[in-house]
Amino acid sequence: MYSNIFDTHAHYDDSRFDEDRTELLSSLFEGSVSSIINCGCDLKSSLETVSLTEMHPFLYGAVGVHPHEAEETTDEDLERIKELYKKEKIIAVGEIGLDYFYDFSPRKKQIEVFRKQIITANELGLPVIIHDREAHEDTMNILKELKPKGVVHCFSGSAEMAKEILKLGLYVGIGGAVTFKNARKPVEVVEILPLDRLLLETDAPYMTPVPFRGKRCDSSHIAYTAEKIAEIKGVDVQALIDKCAENAKKLFVINENHNKIK
Repeated sequence: MYSNIFDTHAHYDDSRFDEDRTELLSSLFEGSVSSIINCGCDLKSSLETVSLTEMHPFLYGAVGVHPHEAEETTDEDLERIKELYKKEKIIAVGEIGLDYFYDFSPRKKQIEVFRKQIITANELGLPVIIHDREAHEDTMNILKELKPKGVVHCFSGSAEMAKEILKLGLYVGIGGAVTFKNARKPVEVVEILPLDRLLLETDAPYMTPVPFRGKRCDSSHIAYTAEKIAEIKGVDVQALIDKCAENAKKLFVINENHNKIK
């Protein structure tokens, strides 16, 4: 069994974990998982994320507004979320970004909320966790203009876009999609990614890797994603997991004792 798995993107506040959340998280931390970042999507889930960080020593939080929720988000909501960044274990602004696949919120509003949150992150010196689906051009334009530090999670762009992301000093999050049978682009991206810019993630309870695709995902499933990436890169699986954990601690400013550095 592998050890030191750092899941940089999960949603344990999701209702699919309601029946066994506490027991599952406890078992994960007693097993192969060392750390998890739970990501908020709106004010409600951000508040729930804070509560989870207070219950579990090795669970950290990112709070923010997902593009799906942008239309319903007020300036007051953003101000209330901004107060949450004062919490000890809130270490990033996220999940934020653009989603032109579903277009649940008007694109103009998505861009407005995305920009506001990056500006907040830059002011506070926090990294961002970025959602980009079918919105590559606008996402890149905003990132090039505002120049945050952070990660593009569940990366769905091309290898060429990944190179542009790397030039901006950002990290790339790779999850279960790289294990899918039709995973051409994720494989091409992994091939060109330097190991010091790679983060492992699940997006739990979503994006479950093969051979568990279609079932609820949890952080232990990163092992299968790591095995596929290690195969592509020609490296040892545990060495890859350790390097990705090191990358996560560096980006999210967590020291060896798993404490946020003030």
